[in-house]
Amino acid sequence: MSKICQITGKKALGGCNVSHSKRHTRRTFDVNLFYKKFYYVEEDCWIMLRISAAGLRTINKKGLDAAIKDAIAKGYLNINDIKVIA
Repeated sequence: MSKICQITGKKALGGCNVSHSKRHTRRTFDVNLFYKKFYYVEEDCWIMLRISAAGLRTINKKGLDAAIKDAIAKGYLNINDIKVIA
């Protein structure tokens, strides 16, 4: 699975390491991603999402249902990608 947040759509960026002598070598800036379980009240089940720290703050601010609907509308999340935990 790719390193993309399912709520905010954040993904790894490219850049350079810059040494003291100003030598540039390519590197990636990865996103702070982790798996998190949420209780989805509308469907009465537990779901697991791969989100970033910014995505967690978005869920805390808007609520889980609104954040999922926004992510689906923007194309960051597909309804089939949500992992339902029994």
